[in-house]
Amino acid sequence: MREFKTERRLQRLTQAAEARQASLRLILENIHDSHNVSAILRSCDATGVQNVGLLYTIEEFPKLNKVTASSANKWIDIQRYKSEKDCCDELHKLGYKIYASMLDENAVDLYELDLTGPVAIVMGNEKRGVSPELQKLVDKSFYIPMRGMVQSLNVSVASAVILYEAQRQRFLKGMYSVPSFTKEELDNLIDKWCDK
Repeated sequence: MREFKTERRLQRLTQAAEARQASLRLILENIHDSHNVSAILRSCDATGVQNVGLLYTIEEFPKLNKVTASSANKWIDIQRYKSEKDCCDELHKLGYKIYASMLDENAVDLYELDLTGPVAIVMGNEKRGVSPELQKLVDKSFYIPMRGMVQSLNVSVASAVILYEAQRQRFLKGMYSVPSFTKEELDNLIDKWCDK
């Protein structure tokens, strides 16, 4: 049985859970700086992303920074992956399209992507970008259009830009108004959050 300090707390947990997007995921591949990972998790929580995959094949698994993340990691489900193939195979079996943020000759403008279906967004390492192994497995590559001389953003900033575009598209389709998880899944999520 759930115990809450206040009815207001229950209402806040319920609203946050109902806004979670079951069909939007983020995959972080070998992100080196744990502060970047923590900042990205904060953006995930803010935009309703419940599931984040951490794919680490080269870098050490990050220690999540409580200050930078503002405890966002408490509210998000994190899954570890040790190989690019396992990660992509699982996502494809679940019906996700996998879009990687990277500059290549086939990359499309972020604002041309439909981010309202089951989508997993891949963000690569700060220096190396998305690995060649993963590049071969994704469904599409895309870039964030930029108008200045510097043609890159910090990975946490880029993640926020992408997630907020996904949120904008989903908001316009009313996807935040109707829970995307089943009632049982929502109840389980709220119960889990209550233990934190």
